[in-house]
Amino acid sequence: MIYYTYILYSASFNRYYVGHCEDRAAGLARHNAKGAPSTKPYVPWEMVYTEQYSTRAEAAGRELAIKKKKSRKYIEYLVGKI
Repeated sequence: MIYYTYILYSASFNRYYVGHCEDRAAGLARHNAKGAPSTKPYVPWEMVYTEQYSTRAEAAGRELAIKKKKSRKYIEYLVGKI
């Protein structure tokens, strides 16, 4: 099984969201269908970055590592905006 760490971007609100999932298309659809409370107010979302891992633990660990940096600049570096 393949797992992903991803970064979503809401152009309407100029916000990023970092998460992990098993199915990228389903994950994006869930966020855009307002299925996740933390992203619900900021739809629509687009997936701007993904990393692939062989275990859920690795994907979740990478998500946590990105979030722990607490840095929009780092996220923009990852997605190629800077």
